[in-house]
Amino acid sequence: MPLLENGRITDDRWTEAVEGAPLPDGAVIVPLERLEEGLARAGQAPLGVAIGPDVDVGQLHHVLPRLELVAVTFATFRDGRAFTQARALREHLSFTGEIRATGKPLPDQYEFMLRCGMTTVKTERAEDVSVWQQAHEMFSIAYQPSILHERKQGLGLRRFLD
Repeated sequence: MPLLENGRITDDRWTEAVEGAPLPDGAVIVPLERLEEGLARAGQAPLGVAIGPDVDVGQLHHVLPRLELVAVTFATFRDGRAFTQARALREHLSFTGEIRATGKPLPDQYEFMLRCGMTTVKTERAEDVSVWQQAHEMFSIAYQPSILHERKQGLGLRRFLD
């Protein structure tokens, strides 16, 4: 599947580390188990880390200034922990780099991914890219707060909350 950003295909400058192989030069995404190896590389090559859904992102706080990307994983479409991880990275840890959704997210989750702080999607599924674009444009109203700092929509909910 191509890399999606804002519902459109974009170039992927990142290489994923291969298990058992030396880390490549340039922008590389390492699994959490190889993070120390990635941090020890010479130079200032861009570094990203791939984390599983069971990882507490708080353990990354000391290395986030060195990371340009955190890849969160949707192990199944029913597993929403990646949403929580992305939101925590943005709101609690002030991470400003790329948050990439990987694994098996669904197109109808796309707008929620963006609202939680994910910036790109690289899925294992083979959907038509137009489905992701449609999902991005389909929803214009949301009920939960967002990291996007968008203008509040007049939803008429205030009368129910007062």
